[in-house]
Amino acid sequence: MHWSTCLALPFSLSFVAGVSAFNPRAYAIQSTSCKAVDRALNEEVNITIDYVDVNPTAEKSIIMVHGWPSLWSSWGYQIDEFKDEYRMIAIDVRGFGGSTHPADVQSSSTLADITGDLTCVLEHVGIETTICLGHDWGAEVCYEAARRRPDIFYALVGVTVPYLHAAGPFADSSQLSAVMPKLAYQVFFENRTAEAVAELNKDVRKSLRATLRTVNSAPPDSFLTSTSSYLTAYDNVTEIPSIPFFTSDDEDYFVERFSMQKFDHTLIFYTRGNRYGAWQSTQAQGNYTIPQPVLSVLPLHDPVAVWVFAANYLKSAAFLPQLTTKTMEGAHWPHLEYPQVFNGILRAWLETLEHSLTPAQRVFSDEL
Repeated sequence: MHWSTCLALPFSLSFVAGVSAFNPRAYAIQSTSCKAVDRALNEEVNITIDYVDVNPTAEKSIIMVHGWPSLWSSWGYQIDEFKDEYRMIAIDVRGFGGSTHPADVQSSSTLADITGDLTCVLEHVGIETTICLGHDWGAEVCYEAARRRPDIFYALVGVTVPYLHAAGPFADSSQLSAVMPKLAYQVFFENRTAEAVAELNKDVRKSLRATLRTVNSAPPDSFLTSTSSYLTAYDNVTEIPSIPFFTSDDEDYFVERFSMQKFDHTLIFYTRGNRYGAWQSTQAQGNYTIPQPVLSVLPLHDPVAVWVFAANYLKSAAFLPQLTTKTMEGAHWPHLEYPQVFNGILRAWLETLEHSLTPAQRVFSDEL
């Protein structure tokens, strides 16, 4: 469907057909204080991590980690599907929604730092071992969490983005965009972070609508290809349609939560200091293999990259001996675009997970 056609879509067709709407306002936001390091100040600070805790009496648990730009409530369809079987902890990543962040955006939030936030929340709620479910950069957080803390994260699910291991040389956004042109926006985020934040903050709803699109309600073809602006592809669009997989209240909730801090601390995944710091710390450890069971769910029509090709090019599977890879329709947000399909894939994998656990992992799981 052409972008100009999408502009005419009535809202009644925009959210997911056949799936009950998720109501994020029905869930109480909780929070805990976690230690963080502000590397610009070279001091330890306290940050607050917001989360929801669903079905706290369940024996098994899943912690859910969103990417950019997203919130805990992006897991609404998965919460509705699995909330009677699993304890589900959905966080706002540091700097997003109500979760705070050190003053330094450039170097104080590596994947290892965010792993620390996960373990902080889990300790706070009394969970000793869990499954990590992540989307986009949240998937990379889960990979890093499982790599660093196999004693806690006994299995993981990575959605959209494959394991971007640190076994090779460091590559900055300019090098990556030379290979994958749709990553050019990351050069803007990395090199002109303050300018990018100002552009995104100018209209929070527009920024979210511009990003959260689907195959059938796609962004302009030139979106993500500029190294000097994020939203320039929308200059000739009078009004961006509503977020296709949200109800109007879902979208309002997203806008409200993002407006708490806006985008000021959300570009942490793209800054050179954080990316290099994550790569450097993993290199120092020298361990890139994740032995736990891994489910990788890759969409087939993401405008950002052909992730199946990327996974093969990076030889991600070589570092994941218990990897299951599934592909499905969808652009960048398959768990939101096609939740029934995604939930079916996830359920089938969860049902077979116990059979794939090593004896040591089975002990961790049984102790939940």
